[in-house]
Amino acid sequence: MKYCKKCVQPDTRPGIKFGEDGVCPACTHIVTIGTIDYDARRGELFELLEDYKKHNKLRQYDCIIGVSGGKDSTRQAMYVKEVLGLKPLLVCCSYPPEQLTETGADNMSNLIKLGFDAISVGPSPKTWKRLMRNGFFRFGNYAKSTEMALFASVPKLAIAYHIPLILWGENPATQFGNLAVGSLNWNGNGMRNSNTIRSGPDPLLDPDMKENEINWFRYPKPEEMDKANLQIVYLGYFWNDWNKITNGSFSVANGLEIRDGVSAHEGSLYPFDALDDDFSVLNQMIKHVKFGFGRLTEEASELIRAGKISREEGIELVKKYDGKCAQKYIDRFCEYLEISLDQFWEVVESYRDLKIWSKDENGKWGLEYNFD
Repeated sequence: MKYCKKCVQPDTRPGIKFGEDGVCPACTHIVTIGTIDYDARRGELFELLEDYKKHNKLRQYDCIIGVSGGKDSTRQAMYVKEVLGLKPLLVCCSYPPEQLTETGADNMSNLIKLGFDAISVGPSPKTWKRLMRNGFFRFGNYAKSTEMALFASVPKLAIAYHIPLILWGENPATQFGNLAVGSLNWNGNGMRNSNTIRSGPDPLLDPDMKENEINWFRYPKPEEMDKANLQIVYLGYFWNDWNKITNGSFSVANGLEIRDGVSAHEGSLYPFDALDDDFSVLNQMIKHVKFGFGRLTEEASELIRAGKISREEGIELVKKYDGKCAQKYIDRFCEYLEISLDQFWEVVESYRDLKIWSKDENGKWGLEYNFD
């Protein structure tokens, strides 16, 4: 397992490709930010939006934004309303009651109170759990289906409400180095090629499941989006300060509730990440087993690029905290899926990549780090 020469991003991330200099795409991109004329980019954005507004006089909303009520969607929604002067329709694909945290529900309410119209999409909890369970046992990834629903609900509502403009936050290619989306600019229509959406829900289905049961999990076909003239725009392309720290600080100042306690012991440096779903902590732990990195690697890499910490400090943080998960989340997850702890660990361990993990003389697993 090799790491980016500038940050702590590993080459095991799906869709990533380091340059010949051993630097990841995200670090290569960050170097260019100081040379970018963001005033010109904002002019490009306003010109793009003006064209949509010109052909949008009969519609009630100028655009659609997918939100959870968290730090990124709060800042994005406020920017669209207050700075861009647009009237967005917010779309929230809500977790079922057993998964949604009280903090997440409160934050979504807070966002609406800031002055927005919103629609909440709630796929059948029975189907939701069934697909989660299949994703966990078949792919070691319970979130495979839930992420499909989160992404698919936005363009589905855009088509239903005849709103052709979707505004998204970060571009996965520049934020994380996932080049599968096929774009390093503002055009997000290649999002369907991302690792999350590409396969669709079919590998998760049981023979008795009907198409109308999985409507919210199936991303619209290219021809459906073309017919609706849908355009997805990554707003992060036009901001020179789109990052977790800035978004978190802004959103806390606008009423965002955050986690209590030190989150580093749960594999994260920030108290304002994934506030609506505690299972995400467990998901990051499983990702760490499968690929050798979790959320803390992403956060440390971002801090290194921002000049907040050194690469050496990032390496120590990754070694100490990445992939951590409190037992309470594992217990709750097993209870939700109605499986035993033994079943849980049997599945997780079956996906451990033995090319990057090895056991010491005490039987403890350790990553084969290569930060040189």
